[in-house]
Amino acid sequence: MGLCSDHAGFGLKALIIGWLEANGIESHDFGTFSEESCDYPDFAHPCAEAVEAGRCYPGIAICGSGNGIGMTMNKHQGIRAAHCWTPELARLARAHNDANVLVLPARFIEPEVALEILDVFLHTPFEGGRHERRIAKIPVKGCGC
Repeated sequence: MGLCSDHAGFGLKALIIGWLEANGIESHDFGTFSEESCDYPDFAHPCAEAVEAGRCYPGIAICGSGNGIGMTMNKHQGIRAAHCWTPELARLARAHNDANVLVLPARFIEPEVALEILDVFLHTPFEGGRHERRIAKIPVKGCGC
């Protein structure tokens, strides 16, 4: 599993790493490594590249709102990053969208809720079926727009 955050997500990322370790789940931390102000793309791009290449699965990306780091992750062709702030959104992101990156808004969710969201994300399988057709319509290369 690959993790990344900016300074606003650093504390929540540290909590999640502890939870993963306690549950025997291996992870790779792509940074940041402190609460010092930084730029989320510097950490999101390497994490997204690792998920795309199959070196890490899934990814978890965290920033203050979740917006910037999620947008950065979704610039990568093989990434389906889902911004989740409730367990139900996490379930739907996996079941219907086969999301491969969970995006969390650190400043807007309680730590206990974040861990519940993570647990649901990790334990919800993709349903396939009619959802496969829809995912196939997400362009992997430029859409020609």
